[in-house]
Amino acid sequence: MTELLTALAEAESPSLDGEAQASVRTMLRDEFTELGFEVEQLPGAGGCDHLLATLPAGSEAGSSQLLLGHFDTVWALGTLERMPVTERDGRLHGPGVFDMKGGLVQLLYALRANAEFGVEMSCRPVIFLNADEEIGSPDSRRHTIGLAGEAARVLVMEPSYGPLGRLKTGRKGVGRFTLKVTGVASHAGLNPEGGASAILEVSHQIERLFELNDAERGVTVNVGTIDGGMRANVVAPEAVAEIEARVVTAEDAVKVEQAIRGLEPTGDRLSLAVEGEFGRPPLEMTPRNRRLWERARQVAAGLGLEIEDAQVGGASDGNLTSPHTATLDGLGAVGDGAHAEHEHVVLERMPERAALIAGLLASPPDGMERSEG
Repeated sequence: MTELLTALAEAESPSLDGEAQASVRTMLRDEFTELGFEVEQLPGAGGCDHLLATLPAGSEAGSSQLLLGHFDTVWALGTLERMPVTERDGRLHGPGVFDMKGGLVQLLYALRANAEFGVEMSCRPVIFLNADEEIGSPDSRRHTIGLAGEAARVLVMEPSYGPLGRLKTGRKGVGRFTLKVTGVASHAGLNPEGGASAILEVSHQIERLFELNDAERGVTVNVGTIDGGMRANVVAPEAVAEIEARVVTAEDAVKVEQAIRGLEPTGDRLSLAVEGEFGRPPLEMTPRNRRLWERARQVAAGLGLEIEDAQVGGASDGNLTSPHTATLDGLGAVGDGAHAEHEHVVLERMPERAALIAGLLASPPDGMERSEG
């Protein structure tokens, strides 16, 4: 497992670089082909193609279960020069080992284990690995949602949470918005009253936006960047603010989006325009998601493992699948440092996580996971 993860991590695969991703895509294609899967390369934007692996027709009975992951990373090409893949103190360090190539290795070994022991799965595994998750899955989301709509459940190979390796049963929904304020330009010295400052107006609107924050409900609204104006001696005719919002529930997503879109100017001769939406809905502990989590606990107990769950602020493709079918996230590696210089996985935990995935793959759906009843 260490050797395979090392090879995958050394095959750098930054988002938006289709040429660089070719190497890791080929390695993964070969691994799944060796396991008897038929692998299709789905064209992606800018040559960042995705992988879909399915078993030949008739080799597995029953409905499908979607195994979801990504092979792109946040790390630029050449990061290995300062962050080489190294093993020390039982940990493997390197770009992408935790988020999320370790999870892909665990998935492959789970499938190998079930094949080695002749485990017959009543729920046919379908693997979709995309090339653009780290930038919000703009191209791959259509495939993810379509496959989730046909699946009895979705198992997401994203990294686990914290040193205990908690599974992720809740993720915040994420919305991105752009607020554009249009005012009236005038000479700031000769005729300041003739203008209507878009910069002053955007400052008022920022105060309103930050008032939407509600720590108790898990609602965060942040204005991350502002831009505007022409020069110091001109009353600014326009200004732009970039906004990110995160919420725990779909209900709050609707409320927050309505509040942002409902902003009104505080003065005359000013206008506001808002663009954007919640691109990833919250992953909530719905009844079917809870049943899948309980199934995972049962499987873990059978392996002599005790697992816990967590609610986290970050989003993943699991947010996209949860509205459509039972979804369980965080089945990937145990470690730390996603998107950080100290990124690493704890090697001794990888076999047990692969065993958990193998057990889940082998367990039949309870027949109710697609129903919210």
